[in-house]
Amino acid sequence: MVSIRTAAPALLLILAGCVSGPDHKPPEMPLPAKFSEGGTKMNGDIAGSQWWTAFGDSKLNAFAAQGLAQNLTIQQTLERINQAEAAVVSAGAGGLPGLTLSGDNTTSGQRGTQALRSQAGSRNTTGASASISWLLDLWGQYRRSTESANASLDAAYSSVDAARLTYLQDLASSYVSARYYQTLISIAQENLKSRRDTLSLTKFQLEAGAASRLDVVQAEGLVNQTLALVPGYEISYRQQVHHIATLLNVSSATIIAQMQGGGKQPVFRGSVRTGVPADLIRNRPDIRVAERTLAASTAEIGVAEAKLFPSITLSGSISPSYIHNSGSTSGNLTSWSFGPTLNLPIFDGGALRAGVKSAESASRQNYISWQQTVRTAIEQVENYLSAVARDAQTVAAQHAQVKSYQEALQLSTASYKDGASSLLDVLDAQRNVTAAQQSLAQAIQQSALDYINLNVAIGAGYVPAGKANVAQAPAKVVKVSAKKAN
Repeated sequence: MVSIRTAAPALLLILAGCVSGPDHKPPEMPLPAKFSEGGTKMNGDIAGSQWWTAFGDSKLNAFAAQGLAQNLTIQQTLERINQAEAAVVSAGAGGLPGLTLSGDNTTSGQRGTQALRSQAGSRNTTGASASISWLLDLWGQYRRSTESANASLDAAYSSVDAARLTYLQDLASSYVSARYYQTLISIAQENLKSRRDTLSLTKFQLEAGAASRLDVVQAEGLVNQTLALVPGYEISYRQQVHHIATLLNVSSATIIAQMQGGGKQPVFRGSVRTGVPADLIRNRPDIRVAERTLAASTAEIGVAEAKLFPSITLSGSISPSYIHNSGSTSGNLTSWSFGPTLNLPIFDGGALRAGVKSAESASRQNYISWQQTVRTAIEQVENYLSAVARDAQTVAAQHAQVKSYQEALQLSTASYKDGASSLLDVLDAQRNVTAAQQSLAQAIQQSALDYINLNVAIGAGYVPAGKANVAQAPAKVVKVSAKKAN
């Protein structure tokens, strides 16, 4: 027959291996074998793909590297890793023994004519105590809690990746837009010169009797119309530059100085290897955040279920003390206690079971959220893939349109000088040239934005965060290694 002394430790070991709640399994969902306009070749690890360098713009490359180290949103997400790491420690602390030490010293006595002889003098009492308490994690409450906290820590790391990707998208898009408005300003200034030449020619012909006052007024109106466009373009340009300065955490004057002199619009020529939909689960940081959030909520089901079962707490204390009484005897005294405490949840109004149902519902919600994140990612890739595949055709057509209208302007101007056509033909041709040039600039901008958004949609270009380089103080500039620590 097995004795209780032998069976009790064995039973505790068996119970210690019990963990309540379901184990997390990587979520699954049916995915298409390829994107509607993509290939079947899978992508590898594209986290380090610096896709913005395809524009061949050294200033954009410098801005991208600068902001990865200085952007405040990225630094904020890095601090959340510190917070998540502390939460892991807190989650596991409840399942470990707790020890509390304390000490005290008290001096007391009586003086005066009414003092009792037996209590005259002083009394010095010195004591200490040590208390230990250990809640046995029989049902895995704290193990599940630690599991949940670790999953949240993983989500925090992936949130840094997502913040970096969002930053790169925002920066590149703002830079492309800033160059776009600079191009519009340049177009307006060139057209202004042409329209002023036309106005001078019309005034000359008015003096020669070959034009009317109406022709002069119409030419002046087109000049003023062009002048009115420039301030709006400059405002939009400044807004983009100011936003770039915010992203880089520097003053606007610094970026304005670097952007002065204008520059060509960033143009991408080539193709993007998008991989297959299954690649997104590995490469998109927002999908990883959703999956780790699901893992954390699944572990919380075990935490809630463990509270339904009895719990045992082992506790003990020891309190030595020493008493010294002047003029009398002295001595010491030590008291101690030890014993288990059993807690049985019997009547709680259904609160504990409601907690389990709430945790289960939260887990199901997070699973649906993960599915939605994957579906949205696929939609984004397919939208931008179809756009990138056609943007080059639009740009080529706009180039041809500009060339045609410029030739038409030259012919109408020459014909007007010879008196073979009216001023209205020249003004219409100038309007057509301006509209075509603006449409071309917009097509080039849209092509660049679609390229940027496609790379972000497939999860390319972020730099994974490393534990060794997490921010220790909010004010410091943080550099994060290119490899994620395990």
